[in-house]
Amino acid sequence: MADSIPKWQRVTGWVLSGLLALVFLPSAFFKIAQPDGFIEEWSKTYPASTAVPIGVIELAVFVLYLVPKTRYLGGLLMLAYLGGAVATHVHAGDGKFFVPVVIGVVAWLGLYLRDRKLRALVPLAADA
Repeated sequence: MADSIPKWQRVTGWVLSGLLALVFLPSAFFKIAQPDGFIEEWSKTYPASTAVPIGVIELAVFVLYLVPKTRYLGGLLMLAYLGGAVATHVHAGDGKFFVPVVIGVVAWLGLYLRDRKLRALVPLAADA
């Protein structure tokens, strides 16, 4: 098949996508389970009542991103969520705004490496 993706690129794409679990799952867990001390720290920036809904959104976006049939919707929603994270860090002035930017790049690179349709939509110069 002329338009097939090399196996190493598909595997690398899935590994990058899987690495996002190290970011999204613990973050969602803490917001939903709210272990001791979490709400006190969370409340310094946001109202306590927002932790669970934001945790559920994080989890849902990550699942949508991993499921092949909803990967584009998940990727777009993840990008929007991470844009909000960038804005939060910029507003807080903590200098950590680059973290959600890097996470977004890893997410889309993972999707790009494993997805033929996305490659057709956004070809690299070498692929053209």
